[in-house]
Amino acid sequence: MIFATTGTQLAFPRLMAALNALAPDLGEEIVAQAGPEVGAAKAYPALDIRTRLAPADYGAIVTRARLIVAHAGIGTIMTAKRYGKPLILLPRRHALGEHRNDHQMATARQVADLEGIHVAWETEDLMPLLMQPDLPAASDTEISDARVRLTGFVQAWIQGRV
Repeated sequence: MIFATTGTQLAFPRLMAALNALAPDLGEEIVAQAGPEVGAAKAYPALDIRTRLAPADYGAIVTRARLIVAHAGIGTIMTAKRYGKPLILLPRRHALGEHRNDHQMATARQVADLEGIHVAWETEDLMPLLMQPDLPAASDTEISDARVRLTGFVQAWIQGRV
């Protein structure tokens, strides 16, 4: 099963339409959290559309998923890493009216080289990534120097040493 998520704040018709078009050739269930997109269930009949998911349901779907396809949202990136799932990002674009600026493009550029994160810069890039049976998964085991320093500072502060 593939889990697609657009987050809960904005609809992402370009991603949903691309997945709906690709679904018949994939032969695999696609559960999609489509956010506030009105009429999404009728617009994308090849997808199992959910407008909102309770946290427990979201976690259960992510656990069951083979991979996640999403906008370039930090929360989704963290979720993929936490659950050890391959993640395909299709960043929203300001020029297409999908967001108020191009911060998702910037985010995608910053994470494109991280293990388990795969960027589809165009909708045409989705199918080759979706067809790969063994996409590497995102890992939560990477510990940066900055994270080690921050954790050390917080521990020292809690213990009253700062």
